[in-house]
Amino acid sequence: MGFTGFTISMPFLPLYFRDLGVTDVGDISVWTGVSLAITPALTALLAPVWGRLGDRFGRKIMVERSLVGFVLIMAAMAAVRQAWHVLALRAILGLFAGYGSLAVAMAAESAPRDRMPNAIGLVQTAQRLGPGVGPAVGGVLAGLVGIRRAFLVTAVFYAMALVLVFIMYDDHAIHETPPEDAERGRVTFRNVLAFQNFILMMVVIFALQFVDRSFGPVLPLYIEQVGVSHARVAIVAGILFSIMACTGALGHHICGRLLQRFPARVVIAGAAAAAGVGCALVGATGMLWMMGVAAAILGVGIGAAMTAAFSAAGRVIPAGAHGAGFGLLTSASLVGMAASPFVAGFLGGTSLRTVFFVNVALMAIVALAVRHKMIDAPRVR
Repeated sequence: MGFTGFTISMPFLPLYFRDLGVTDVGDISVWTGVSLAITPALTALLAPVWGRLGDRFGRKIMVERSLVGFVLIMAAMAAVRQAWHVLALRAILGLFAGYGSLAVAMAAESAPRDRMPNAIGLVQTAQRLGPGVGPAVGGVLAGLVGIRRAFLVTAVFYAMALVLVFIMYDDHAIHETPPEDAERGRVTFRNVLAFQNFILMMVVIFALQFVDRSFGPVLPLYIEQVGVSHARVAIVAGILFSIMACTGALGHHICGRLLQRFPARVVIAGAAAAAGVGCALVGATGMLWMMGVAAAILGVGIGAAMTAAFSAAGRVIPAGAHGAGFGLLTSASLVGMAASPFVAGFLGGTSLRTVFFVNVALMAIVALAVRHKMIDAPRVR
């Protein structure tokens, strides 16, 4: 509900700035870029803090706090009159965000260790499918009721998510803490970083998110460059992005089964290599059907590797530090999300294909590093 609601209105932010009186295309681009970047940047800084507070005071109340903030801020977005009002509200939104990482932590602690990858994969599938549904709904709403009222619909989606959490989530029905976790006592951020493979998994998650978000600024331009008419660029790009989103959800979903058969090291390395193959195929061909196949390979690889990385890290985090641990992992993801468009835009200024081949190199490095540096943990059957 939250991720769908968010993407109902945010993709149309450039049009909203135009309605607010910003007429120059360059100015609209700057306002949009800064407004979209400031929220994940602040969220990346604060996600570990909110996670740590969740460990101490309960994750349910932290998620409710975040969702209440989203309801109020999204409703306020419908009432702004100046461009800087949007920027200010997006900055405040970054201070209240963080329910995504808390939701993953809640899923992890709700399941026994051998079912943790499945629980994490289901939540990440929902987080992946939301942005696949939201823009389509938002496009219809923008045409029917206007962009301003679409923000009110977004607020309603968050209100429904808040009601669901308040009524249905039982924060006492969590899996029993293993005795060895209970004996570790208070866990600090430094302790979390020292856990086996944890920093490596942070780097892997950053790289996967970096590659995943690098296509947004360059893929439409690349599609036009390979010969697609300008009138068809939007629909072709939308189809390719939808393929990536849906197959990414599939990758999240099947990861649990893969981890039952293979060590996490093999799953992450293999999925990262598959993502690299997908990037290479996108950059090496101008045939649309081949780009569709490449997008599917890329989506499955990114989705499976992401869930496997979160699961591998979750196995070594004691139950009392799930919030802090998953908060740090989410920060790594958000930093990749914020940095990727800037780097992709800079590289695309020289050659659009450069972006894809840099992604190939990055995925190859991840696959080799995980294959040779990651320590296998005993699997629970």
